[in-house]
Amino acid sequence: MAQNRMLQFVSRGREMPEKRAASLRNTDFDEIYREFAAQKAAEQASRCSQCGVPYCQSHCPLHNNIPDWLRLTAEGRLQEAYELSQATNTFPEICGRICPQDRLCEGNCVIEQAGHGTVTIGAVEKYLTDTAWAEGWVRPLAPVAERAESVGIIGAGPAGLAAADVLRRRGVQVVVYDRHDRAGGLMTYGIPGFKLEKQVVLRRIGQLEQAGVQFVLNCNVGTDISFDAIRGRHDAVLIATGVYKSRDLGGPGAGQRGIVRAIDYLTASNRKSFGDEVPDYDSGVLNASGKRVVVIGGGDTAMDCVRTAIRQGATSVKCLYRRDRANMPGSQREVANAEEEGVEFVWLAAPKGFTGNGAVEGVMAERMRLGAPDATGRQSPEVIAGSDWTEPADLVIKALGFEAEDLPALWGAADLAVTRWGTVRADFRSHAASLPGVYAVGDIVRGASLVVWAIRDGREAADSILAYLAQGTRVAAE
Repeated sequence: MAQNRMLQFVSRGREMPEKRAASLRNTDFDEIYREFAAQKAAEQASRCSQCGVPYCQSHCPLHNNIPDWLRLTAEGRLQEAYELSQATNTFPEICGRICPQDRLCEGNCVIEQAGHGTVTIGAVEKYLTDTAWAEGWVRPLAPVAERAESVGIIGAGPAGLAAADVLRRRGVQVVVYDRHDRAGGLMTYGIPGFKLEKQVVLRRIGQLEQAGVQFVLNCNVGTDISFDAIRGRHDAVLIATGVYKSRDLGGPGAGQRGIVRAIDYLTASNRKSFGDEVPDYDSGVLNASGKRVVVIGGGDTAMDCVRTAIRQGATSVKCLYRRDRANMPGSQREVANAEEEGVEFVWLAAPKGFTGNGAVEGVMAERMRLGAPDATGRQSPEVIAGSDWTEPADLVIKALGFEAEDLPALWGAADLAVTRWGTVRADFRSHAASLPGVYAVGDIVRGASLVVWAIRDGREAADSILAYLAQGTRVAAE
């Protein structure tokens, strides 16, 4: 009987949850997709082919048991479906909202390859967990027995929170240190509310607090507390700081007012959504209202910036990217959403400088073409001679990606080994760093990456830390 409810892709087409009209969603920061109704979630889940080799699962960094919880959803067994999704994913409702499913699970769906349109995996995942919260199926974190061992986690982003969840469930005492005044990392201050409403993140943080995880906020390691002091207080330490150093852009006029970093721009917008006082937003420095905005970059951060600028009331928003649409790193779904909302993409274009007299007035740009592949296999952009033009701009947002900060220097930890890119050197299986009892996960090891990879790293590192604690040898800082 159960099998009869599946394999419906031959008679049912792919459907996403209803998307709010661009003219309506452009005026607020609410999420743009409405919730699936129970019947529609079951219908879309029933399209799964239940294939013998589930490529959706193998291409998910967390290896979520997607076919099984789709089948349970199709059968109406929603609580079981939620519990199965939660078993491998600390934050399924967050991944359901912000994972680039078109590049991961859905992009590798067997029926998608056969031309039937992928199963809407992300939307069903979001629906399951939102339903679980509403129905009270999300149980409080309650360790069976408390343990004396303590773990310090530096960084309250997805990697650190995922590790804290696993460790606390096992009774370990967990203290999370973070430089910001709210936990969540980029989920709180980087990703806009129209992709991830903040209450969704705060709800999970509240669950961890209620379980006994201690958060030490507004805490800069190396300034407010030393790295050695943290090591001395805990039986093991996990570094999960993420990468926050923005890649810069030079050229004539690069230091003028009105040229800002994406992280500053997005943080200001998110803080405003919390009701915080944000002087640089109120003064217009980090506010796109009434301005001609140019965003430089082609990743997901650039998509966040252009869509935020539209909502702030920019008169025009353009995105300059040096490659073409097919070769951009950002989600194609996000590009489509941005275009619907009025963003103009200028492909094969790169900046070379900025005009203005103290305050930016334009971006000097040049046309590009794609030449021979680079070391990664992507075609390298080449300048087309004589193709220069100036794009008028009152606000330029640099969304060129992030690099690792110099943690050994900032923390006075010369023995903390890093790679030539400045990321922390850690074993790719255990996530152990070069110092005894110290582990590292997420973007500070991988470089700027996805939330779902950070969650995987945090969960794996927590298991390694538990094994380390089981040895019974505490190695504090010397």
